[in-house]
Amino acid sequence: MPDSERRKRGAETIAKVYAGDVVVPPEGASAFADMMLEQVFAEVWTRPALSIRDRRLLIMGVIAALGESMTWKIQLRAALKNGELTPEQARETLIQLTQYIGYPRAAGLLGATEEAIRDAQK
Repeated sequence: MPDSERRKRGAETIAKVYAGDVVVPPEGASAFADMMLEQVFAEVWTRPALSIRDRRLLIMGVIAALGESMTWKIQLRAALKNGELTPEQARETLIQLTQYIGYPRAAGLLGATEEAIRDAQK
């Protein structure tokens, strides 16, 4: 598939994955964004073996383990807006992950979780 088609497919996928919350820069404005759209979103997120929800939960586990609260909030807000998780499931996801990532790291995600829930309910 030509890069322009991959970019278009990637842009459509990122809009779906992030419920329209992530702005895609114009082609050529960022080599990083171009590569991300053409590879991660055009090729990986569109593979049929896992659903977007499955992929999101995997990514959220990695993000939680890294303690990245800002990225956690972005993923969680998109999951809530897309109907992939309910607020109760979002909180339960954090409880489940806490047992593996540790309380100090999870505590840093608690505020981001509640903010994402409030944002998605607006």
